[in-house]
Amino acid sequence: MKQLLALVITAIMCFSVTAKQANTELEAFLALLTDDVANQHLPYQRDDARVANGKALMRKGMTFYLGAHTEYEAKRLDTFIFNDSAIAIRYTQHAKGIHPQNNQAIEYTQTIMDVLEIEDGKIAVIRKYHE
Repeated sequence: MKQLLALVITAIMCFSVTAKQANTELEAFLALLTDDVANQHLPYQRDDARVANGKALMRKGMTFYLGAHTEYEAKRLDTFIFNDSAIAIRYTQHAKGIHPQNNQAIEYTQTIMDVLEIEDGKIAVIRKYHE
């Protein structure tokens, strides 16, 4: 469980690297997920159902996200471990870039808490909350 936690924290923090390196980091992050991972990002994604192609959907979404951002930095605030079943990580993030659909500049800073539900040593459900 501690190794999984360390890998997750590293993956979150490493998205501040270059785009070429980000692809490698993305694949390392995806390796921590079950194939049918659920991703719930409230209030944008309310459905928390696990689907067979969940990991593929995460790859598509994260690739879009990484392509839109030229800068990203995260700072871990708190970590909570709930036996072998879940990890919660609270962090601040700052991102900047150009939105690929409307070519508008974007920049934001926010505090996030990710709750990661663990199954057989892999992340099965991701729930993302904004403060």
